[in-house]
Amino acid sequence: MRIACLTMVHRDHWALSRWYAHHARQLGAANLFVVAHGPDPEIARICPGASVLTIPRDRFDNFDKARAEMLDGFHAGLAKVYDWVIRTDADELVVIDPARWDSIADALAACDVPVVTALGFDLAERPGEAPLTDAAVFGPRRALAFSGHYSKAVAARRAVSFQLHGTKVAPRRLDGFPFQMPQGLYLAHLKYANRAVLAEGNAIRMAVASAPGKGLPGGGWKEAEDDALKFYDTFEARPHLPWDQAEPRAHATLSVKPARLERFSVVKTRALKLPFRTDLPDRFFGQG
Repeated sequence: MRIACLTMVHRDHWALSRWYAHHARQLGAANLFVVAHGPDPEIARICPGASVLTIPRDRFDNFDKARAEMLDGFHAGLAKVYDWVIRTDADELVVIDPARWDSIADALAACDVPVVTALGFDLAERPGEAPLTDAAVFGPRRALAFSGHYSKAVAARRAVSFQLHGTKVAPRRLDGFPFQMPQGLYLAHLKYANRAVLAEGNAIRMAVASAPGKGLPGGGWKEAEDDALKFYDTFEARPHLPWDQAEPRAHATLSVKPARLERFSVVKTRALKLPFRTDLPDRFFGQG
């Protein structure tokens, strides 16, 4: 089975290094595809053996829409030669529970649907934790909170449009389009795992959101610093549950009754907020 992994990045070198290291181990570097938003020779250094395509970074009109349509196009091309195409942001890793699956390929081979959704979690840096290096992030960071918002469509058997963290489908298929979130397959969101890198990224996000142009990213980028502070405050206030209680509860809640958004013709996980946090078990530490 051939699996490709696609992402797009601008300057987020630390996150990209983790994305590359993890997915290269799982899938092979030759099956990784990185869209560079603006010239950046550092990307090729970070991702040896991966395919890097550079696109211009000279305007931001309708940024989100144009980015999504472009990635859909790249995805469609890869789907002609790969059995599965995984698509994530550069700060997201598709990971498995090694107690349940031997590899990402093993998990996907067990799925008989056109699109697979992963149970998502935010990995967080807690007060007093040491700064991260270029080594693995799992271990130095283990505190997490499961997230309906980040339980995203991550892999597809064919050309599809990923929108609003879900899958856009033909209106006639909206009610019956299958939704599958296999237990033991996760999307690890690293945005909050490295506070120093997050501060740098937020400065870029706020600059883009405040640039001249139409259809720019919205409040999530314009108020990036405030959103980060709110995340950490909320995270620390959540009660802690052991993994063996938290994970089954999160999966049971988010793996059923997907949102079927008639306005957008999108099938996606319900964006529920789960009122607890947990810790990643030691068996995951070889990933990330």
